[in-house]
Amino acid sequence: MKDAFRTQLLPLTPDGQTPPRVLTIAGTDSGGGAGIQADSRTMALCGVHACVAVAAVTAQNTLGVAGIHEIPPSFVADQIRCVAGDIGVQAAKTGMLASAPIIAAVAEACAEVGIGKDHATPLVVDPVCASMHGDPLLRADALDTLRETLLPLATVVTPNLDEVRLITGIDVVDAASARRAAAALCEFGAQWAVVKGGHQRDAPTSTDLLYDGATFREYPAARIATGNDHGGGDTLAAALACALARGYAVPDALAFAKQWVTRSLSAAYDLGAGHGPVSPLWRLHLSRQDLPE
Repeated sequence: MKDAFRTQLLPLTPDGQTPPRVLTIAGTDSGGGAGIQADSRTMALCGVHACVAVAAVTAQNTLGVAGIHEIPPSFVADQIRCVAGDIGVQAAKTGMLASAPIIAAVAEACAEVGIGKDHATPLVVDPVCASMHGDPLLRADALDTLRETLLPLATVVTPNLDEVRLITGIDVVDAASARRAAAALCEFGAQWAVVKGGHQRDAPTSTDLLYDGATFREYPAARIATGNDHGGGDTLAAALACALARGYAVPDALAFAKQWVTRSLSAAYDLGAGHGPVSPLWRLHLSRQDLPE
């Protein structure tokens, strides 16, 4: 398996040269398992420079979310403008955005600086609505704003099955309902929709479905038996953004991200008294000569 993953690693930027830059717009995780912490970890290990725009700060651990402090929407937008105006980014992703005003501010700022499906910089929208423990991470009134302002900007949207149900009203239970949900996401304006199969836990494989309004593509992977899957969605979306920043087409970028998160699930570790994080630290075990130039 490790040889297959070596062939799928993104190329490294030579020392001293500036790597691609990827912006994550999301909330923090004080336990380090998900959110901006998970995004930055994957981005570094994928060989890109991670920039951040903090939308909310959470107090959480492996057992759940104890509190959320939202950043003023105008300041979230300022972070995006500052990074894009000076550093520039080759891809961006969103995660937890907490409220309708923050979502609207993010959508406006991204469009202003050229991030989104009709612009030069691709945008991965990971529509985080709740933590894996069921703690709400998005205000109930924010779903309409998500549908109306952010999904139309999405190059790719990557909801899990719970998020699919909240956004589209479709309960995904089989391949046919997954296809209906993917089509509904594209009708909201996303250029590509990924319906992730990781939460369909009774299925023998974890199959993600990709749709561009015309063609369906399936990405199956062996289901990893682990309770340590905190941050899996963030990790997949971050890896996808990294591949897009390298110039990969969306189908190839998702293939890379799917392998990345599957390998990270197999390397997950125990942490605290609850769910431990998926771990992209497996990449550090590959020696320098094993990595592609």
